[in-house]
Amino acid sequence: MPRTMLKDEHWARLRPILLELNIYDKGNLRQTVEGVLYRMRVGCPWRDLPEYFGKPNTIYKAYQRWFRSNKLIALFTLLIKDADLEWVFIDGTHIKAHQHSSSGNENLQSIGKSVAGRATKIHLAVDAHGNPIAFILSDGTTHDVKVALACAYIWLKL
Repeated sequence: MPRTMLKDEHWARLRPILLELNIYDKGNLRQTVEGVLYRMRVGCPWRDLPEYFGKPNTIYKAYQRWFRSNKLIALFTLLIKDADLEWVFIDGTHIKAHQHSSSGNENLQSIGKSVAGRATKIHLAVDAHGNPIAFILSDGTTHDVKVALACAYIWLKL
């Protein structure tokens, strides 16, 4: 790989946080983290990760372990404590749900019924530098102002 995803100063800041979350620094932790970040940025299938990051299955299993144990949410929460909240931008996008999304427990999903059919909204709030600070899913009929209040509540808890 001609360049890595993380600069040394970013890794120096991130490594202690990962250790605090009991994500242990094995020999290839930095490559694994960079592999996960690369996959999230590019959107490629796990099997198409460049060899530089290591075995795709190893990176996938690490991601799944961190995701299932809520370590990624804890990491996100720790990283946004340093957010620059001088300016906050919130944007939402309306997504029409697939026709088969009507099954399942409706309390566990953010899918609502609207005139156009079942839909959901994805809301993202970013700080002054464009770093994400809140990510909220709501049903397709929820107004953005209500979500802005929920985002403000999240920031006040920080």
